[in-house]
Parts: sequence; structure tokens; C-alpha cells
Amino acid sequence: MGEIAITVENLSKRYTLGLSRRRHNTLGEQLSQGARSFFRRNPDKAGLDSFWALKDVSMEVKRGEVVGIVGRNGAGKSTLLKILSRITEPTEGEATIRGRVGSLLEVGTGFQPELTGRENIFLNGAILGMKKAEIERRFDEIVAFSEVEKFLDTPVKRYSSGMYVRLAFSVAAHMEPDVLIIDEVLAVGDSAFQKKCLGTMDLVGKQGRTVLFVSHNMAAVRNLCSRAILFSAGRVLAEGPSADIVENYLTAIDSSQVGSVPLGERKDRVGEGAVRVVGFEARVPGGTGGGSLRTGAPAEFVIEYAVKQEHPLRRMYAGIVVTDSSGADVFTCSTAMSNADFYGITGKGKLICQTDYLPLKPDRYWVNIKLSEYHGHYTIADEVIRAAGFEVYEGGDSGFVDFGKGAVVVPHNWRLSPGSDLDLQNCVSTKD
Repeated sequence: MGEIAITVENLSKRYTLGLSRRRHNTLGEQLSQGARSFFRRNPDKAGLDSFWALKDVSMEVKRGEVVGIVGRNGAGKSTLLKILSRITEPTEGEATIRGRVGSLLEVGTGFQPELTGRENIFLNGAILGMKKAEIERRFDEIVAFSEVEKFLDTPVKRYSSGMYVRLAFSVAAHMEPDVLIIDEVLAVGDSAFQKKCLGTMDLVGKQGRTVLFVSHNMAAVRNLCSRAILFSAGRVLAEGPSADIVENYLTAIDSSQVGSVPLGERKDRVGEGAVRVVGFEARVPGGTGGGSLRTGAPAEFVIEYAVKQEHPLRRMYAGIVVTDSSGADVFTCSTAMSNADFYGITGKGKLICQTDYLPLKPDRYWVNIKLSEYHGHYTIADEVIRAAGFEVYEGGDSGFVDFGKGAVVVPHNWRLSPGSDLDLQNCVSTKD
């Protein structure tokens, strides 16, 4: 098949903004629209009607490589994958993929909501290029991996977003593609399933097949990918060993966004915008001026939000992921985990998440923030990666002097089991 699996040459994609899709009811409106269209034939000159999601992108990916695609939201990563998956056409340039492609870009892509999970396995498999006999041969493996056997004969419109992802990934992974393309959609699944998916992707690479992986999980990119490509404003900014590119990416975010641009004005965000994160604070409980967070002491994480729409949010979920300086996830706090429900949210306000024991060692940490709305299914309203940073200092109620290795500090004590043998002459006692 050759050594090169993917070739991209001078690839560009332009999207036109602000075009009205409404019907023109009068001849005057049609003539007016025609005149505007004439003067907008070159959107570049107008400068207001288009933007380049990708511009002059060139790259090669070898067969068997596992390559991470990283960059801030809006950098062009998903646009590249959509072109490679033949979902959209480029404006300029060309992309060549050698071999069969399996892609998972959006939740439920290729699924028919009225059909059952069983029927959608065959439908989605056919869309991805699998023959019926091949689907039947792999059917039991697909179902077992997806963990939705109990709901296999239920219409997928009743599936949660996590169930969608499990089934969709399972179909894509078991079609044995030459090139597997995965977007950030895996973040919807639970941590156990994410781990299983990452293991499958690693196996696919070891089998000599190619993987393109877009993710904000920098630890996964660094550990899974041998090479990474950094995108910024639709262009390739850098490429090289994944560890170097991840460091480059995190440094760029820290210097250009965190602390220098108000959180509410950050452009590197995704979501439908029903509610927006406009501020964040990590503080001592009840404090108004921040205060110093201490290992083992109580702490509060405060999300300041603003509802964009006029009508109240039907139901809002919130979550933060605390990451270390390398981008590795340390722990998650979410309203779903604590069974906290918020209905009828309007205007502006603050969500406060409190813990009685902060398990973080002294260091600098970051938070990724996500707000979601539920109206029959979950939709991301706003998500900002590396939204804010905060420091943790020694002290508090942990009582530890040597913090040792590991990501977090766990309260603990030691004791001898009754009946343990002791050398009384050389025994060193400690006081409680």
C-alpha cells in the first residue's frame, strides 16, 4: 500500500458568513440580494463575509503512525478531519488517503434515530464501507465492546450521548480501517470507556494502521501518539515529537490567553452558547478575595456564568476538570457526580463547588470548564480548555511533610495488625 497513508497538499477551507437563507418574497428583494451577491463574489476583498478555517495546510502521515492533532478551539482541527473523512470538500488544495477510513467525529454521525441499535450497527457499518458478511462476523464483538447489549433493540433516539459514542466507536474500531480518525467526541464517554477506547487506538497503531487523534487530553496525546501537529488559526504552527508539541501548545495558551484575556472574551471555546462561562475563582470557602489554597484544607471552585438566551435554561449541568501543568487530568468535579440539579437558570450568577479536603500537592494547576444544557439530550453550551490557573501551597490540615510521588494527596494512617511480631529491644515507638 506504500509508506505514506495520508498526503495533504496546500489544503484550504473557506466558510462564508452571514448569508441569509430566507425566501425572498418580492422581486425587489430578489434584485437587492442579487446585487449584494455580485459585489460579494470575492469575499476576500469584502473582508466581512468569510473566514478561512484552514489555510495552506500541507502534511504527510506515514502508515502505522499514531498522530495527535492539537490546538485551541477554532484552530481548524475538526475541519481538517471532516475533509479527510469526505464530509466536506476543500476550497483549495487536495487530500489523499490510501486505504479504508473509519472516522468518529460527532455523536451519532451516520445513525438513524428511529432505528434500533442493532439496525444502526448494520447501517453505520455499511456507511463506513463494511460488507454485510463482515458486519455479521464482527457483530458480537461490536456489541460486547459497546456495552449496550441491554438496549440493542431500542431506538437510538432514546440513547444517552455516552451510549451513542460507545456504539459508534465500537463500529468504527471493529471495521478494521487502514486509517482511524477520532475527534474529541470520546470525551463524552465515561472514564472507563475512554480508557478502553485509548487502548484500542494504541492496538490499532501497533497493528500497522494509522490513527489521527484530536483531543484536549494532553496526557493521552503525549502517551498515545509518537508525533503531534499543532494547529493555530487554520495553519500548521509546528509538528514533531508529541511531548515537545504538547509543551509548545500549553505554553502558547498560558502566555496568550490565561490571565491576559478575560474569560468571558476568550475565543477558543466551543458550545451552542445558551450560557457562557465568564469568570472562575479558586478560593478558600466563603472568601471573596481568593486566599491561598492549602493541601488538605477546604476549597471552593466558583464558576461565574451568564445565560445568553431570554428563556430560562431547562436544566443545567456543570463540570470542571483539574489538570496539572503538563495537561494531565488530575480529578473531575461535576454536578452529575454529586446529583446536583439546577433548573430554570436565568441571567447571571455563580456556581460554587466545595470540597472539605483539597487533595492536591503544592504546585500550579489548571481547570477545564464545561457547561451543558439538557433538553431531552445533552448539548454543550460552553466549554473552555485551560480556562484558569491556580496555586496550591503547603499547609492546611493534611499534616504531611513529605508528599512523596503521585498526583494527589490521600488522607491516611498506619498501624500494626494485632498479633504482629515485635523486637521489643529495637522497637521505636511513636506517639499518636
